[in-house]
Amino acid sequence: MKLLSALARLCAILAGVLMTLITLVTCASLIGRNTIGTTLLGDYELTAVTAGAAVALFLPWCQLKRGNIIVDFFTSKVPDSINAVLDRFGALVLAAVMTLLAWRTVVGGINSYDSQTTTMMLGFPEWIVYAAIVPPLCLTSVIALCQAFVGNFEEQAQ
Repeated sequence: MKLLSALARLCAILAGVLMTLITLVTCASLIGRNTIGTTLLGDYELTAVTAGAAVALFLPWCQLKRGNIIVDFFTSKVPDSINAVLDRFGALVLAAVMTLLAWRTVVGGINSYDSQTTTMMLGFPEWIVYAAIVPPLCLTSVIALCQAFVGNFEEQAQ
C-alpha cells in the first residue's frame, strides 16, 4: 500500500515538474515572439506532448486521493454502506477503463513505433509519449483495483 502511494506521489511530482517546464517554455516563446520576433521552434508540439504526459501522470494521485468527480444527487440520502458499495463498484469500473486505455495506448505506441511517426516541426518520435503514458495508466488501474477490493487504503498507506 505504501508503495502505491509513493509511486502515485512520484507521478504527481513528475507531472508538476513537466507542467512547470512547459510553462517556462511557453513563457520564453511568448516573450521572444513579442519582444524580438523570434519564437521557439516546436513550442506547440512540446506543449501538447508534455501536457498529455502530465495529465496521465496526475491520474494515479487523483485516484488515490479519490479526487474524481462524484455525482451524489441520487445517493445523498442512501445509507453509507450502500454508498461504500457504489464507491467500490465505481473504482472497479475505473480500473477496467484504465486497463483498457493502457492496452490501447500500448497498441498505439507499437503502431507509432512501427511506422516511425514523429511530430511535424521537431521530428520527436511519438511512440515515446505513448510509452510515458502507459505506466501511470496502469498504476491508476492498480490503485482503483485496490480501492475496489480493499477499500480506502490511503490511511493504511501513511
